Amino acid sequence: MEVELIFKIAAVGILVAAVNMILSKLGREEYATLTTLAGVIIVLLVLLSEISALFSTIHSVFELQ
Repeated sequence: MEVELIFKIAAVGILVAAVNMILSKLGREEYATLTTLAGVIIVLLVLLSEISALFSTIHSVFELQ
C-alpha cells in the first residue's frame, strides 16, 4: 500500500472532522452528518481503484487454467 494513499485518507478525515466540529458548534447537526457521509463517500471513491486491483489479483490467483 502506498503512503500517499494513507496521507490522502488522513487529509480527508482531518478536514471532515474539522468541518463536522464547526457545524456542530453552530447547531447544524444535519449538515455535520451530511459532511461526514460525504467524507466517507470521497474516501470510498479514492479507494475504488485499489479495491478493483485487489479483486483483479484475487481473480487471477483463483482462475482455472
